[in-house]
Amino acid sequence: MKVGIIQSNYIPWRGYFDFIDDVDIFVIHDDLQYTKGDWRNRNQIKVLNGSSWLTVPVKYHKTSQLICNTLIEHSQKWQLAHINKFFVNYSKSPYVQDVLELWQEALDYSDPTISQLNIRLINLICAYLNITTPMVMSSNLDIFGTKTERVIQILKKVGASAYLSGPTAKAYLDEQLLRDNGFKLEYKTYDYDSYPQPHGEFIDLIANVGLDARKLMKSKTPNQLILQPHCVCAASLS
Repeated sequence: MKVGIIQSNYIPWRGYFDFIDDVDIFVIHDDLQYTKGDWRNRNQIKVLNGSSWLTVPVKYHKTSQLICNTLIEHSQKWQLAHINKFFVNYSKSPYVQDVLELWQEALDYSDPTISQLNIRLINLICAYLNITTPMVMSSNLDIFGTKTERVIQILKKVGASAYLSGPTAKAYLDEQLLRDNGFKLEYKTYDYDSYPQPHGEFIDLIANVGLDARKLMKSKTPNQLILQPHCVCAASLS
């Protein structure tokens, strides 16, 4: 069983959903330290003269604060500003209404934390794309440790035999430790066909192609297989 583990993002790009679709269980790594100025609470859209940020205001108090505990600052009226900015710049896209309906449905819940909002949006988009991969929150798994040791704990908790990782993890992932613990390892590839769009490729895939997004979100290049686990020889069982 192949498992992938990624932190939640605010309105992720199509590669994020391709990743979810590539695994048997998807774990949202939500009990890690919250990092300011990252993709947890913001994303960009293309506008006529470049790009523009959409940022969800959050209450940030200390560096040890976890993603799952990071509260949204609901005293600021950011929701309508996000919806309006997207509509103004994508009003001529044929499926912009699909995006607005998904987005508005998520925002109507007024989730208290950025993690809850991100997960709700991810689930709604997955349902739209008919992606049925089960999702698990790492905060529900009672794990500890750092980096590869933490990954291995998660994999064991959910019964994984293989781990799909994002390519940037090559810089810190202990591949040998994964092998020693009996896990197959693959790195995700992101290689996609282009599609019609007014300003450039950001979070506008659904707005421009609607349900055909499902066909355009699969990477054309196979994932990079790095490790096969050590085999268990008959002699070692005696």
